[in-house]
Amino acid sequence: MFFPDPGKKHYVDRSDVNDPLSACSRFGFVLDDAEWPSVEHYYQGMKFESGDIRESIRTAENPAKAVKLAKANKRRARKDWNDVRQVVMTRAVYTKCRTHAEVAAVLLKTGTDKILENSMFDYYWGCGRDGRGHNTYGKVLMAVRDKLLQEQTIEP
Repeated sequence: MFFPDPGKKHYVDRSDVNDPLSACSRFGFVLDDAEWPSVEHYYQGMKFESGDIRESIRTAENPAKAVKLAKANKRRARKDWNDVRQVVMTRAVYTKCRTHAEVAAVLLKTGTDKILENSMFDYYWGCGRDGRGHNTYGKVLMAVRDKLLQEQTIEP
């Protein structure tokens, strides 16, 4: 893969259920008056204003089923979804880290490494097969890491 910038890199697969930094890892949290089993459940659920669709996604057996339910209802997604999706993901990742100290520790352990979401086909959330993707998920993780570091310096 070609990456024009030097420095250490930390690769994350957003769908790896065994990686604590993954959106699909099973570290639940409470946000928007509901308990969500994973970041992916929350992200997919927030695509909808409808309580029924959102609830079926929230209670889906696993993140893959949450994604499948969201895709099956994509015509009923929020009209502003593209405008708010990064904020939704950031809120979920941050809340997950504040809920689970072990996840925050894994994120903080990446230090100053550039975090890359290692998706071959996703050029928005990932870096894409040629490294020219937006890497939005990696940027979300780095922003949350910066926020956690900032909070560490403020807290006694």
